Amino acid sequence: MRIILSGGGSGGPVAPLLGLVETLKQTEPTAECIWFGTASGPEQTMVAPYQIPFYSIAAGKWRRYWSWQNFIDPFRIIWGWGQSLHLLYKLKPDLVITAGAFGSVATVWAASLLRIPCIVHQQDIIPGLANKLMVNQATAITVTFQQSLAVFPARKTHWIGNLIRPSVVSGSAERARQTWRLEPNVPVVLIMGGGTGAVSLNQTVIDGLTELTKHCQIIHLTGAGKELPAEHSRYHSFPFLTDQMADALAVADVVVARAGLSSLTEFAAASKAVILVPMPGSHQEANADYYARQNAVRLLPAAQLTGQTLTEAVTALLSNPADLNQLRQNIHSSMKWGANEAMVELIRKLVVKA
Repeated sequence: MRIILSGGGSGGPVAPLLGLVETLKQTEPTAECIWFGTASGPEQTMVAPYQIPFYSIAAGKWRRYWSWQNFIDPFRIIWGWGQSLHLLYKLKPDLVITAGAFGSVATVWAASLLRIPCIVHQQDIIPGLANKLMVNQATAITVTFQQSLAVFPARKTHWIGNLIRPSVVSGSAERARQTWRLEPNVPVVLIMGGGTGAVSLNQTVIDGLTELTKHCQIIHLTGAGKELPAEHSRYHSFPFLTDQMADALAVADVVVARAGLSSLTEFAAASKAVILVPMPGSHQEANADYYARQNAVRLLPAAQLTGQTLTEAVTALLSNPADLNQLRQNIHSSMKWGANEAMVELIRKLVVKA
């Protein structure tokens, strides 16, 4: 069984598909996974530890605002479609799977032309434009949230929850403390701004660093190329983490992050107390609102984000163990679990039909 995993580009979800890779290695050890992604996105670095063959595909983006790249990207999309068509014909996969990204649209369109079954996974509550463009070509659509069933064709849509990397919840807090020489009796706050980093969140951390480090020690994932100069014995900064991400999550008492569904699912699986700073004007706001209404996270809107408000939000949680525990319980119970196994079963059915 040969499967093409397609995902990447700016904001493209990678972690869910890597979670599927981990599960397939256990349940379908003869399955061969191949990755189609962009040359400029973070996915190639994330995929590398899994030793999956990686092919770069040109990708454009449908922008609903003025940009000179709007004149160039149609040609990138056409070129990406041609690349995908050539590679799919050459590799002859049994199935194509994407978790949504502009870089996947050309691949799914090409796969449909070649009559290769495709699964499109919808993570977020509000469907993105890329997934809307792939609905007709998809053989099956899987969704994280039950309410998403009403958005897609009922005959081919399945509510399974969100895919997750099993390895990310198998970290060691003790190993993290040794690796980064963390102080034993000082709370740890993990701060991350998504796969490509969040400049405003990064700068806010630096602005509030002096006050924050009076109350906690920080593991800060800035995003590649967005490292900031800051030195403090309680501040540990990295562009991103791969193998050590599980340990960082295990040791964290509080997590501060954007509201991407990949990360939120991992926080929920690890039962972490989370402060969300959703990207303004994006689908992340709907994600964050969903969890906030269930008292599963604390919200800190980007418009209110300063070094002071970040420090206040963090210290308010750290000083209230009852709130911490309630958030941990609520975020874990807010998710439908078992998506990886459900996806493997769907894959088996589609490959047999094909």
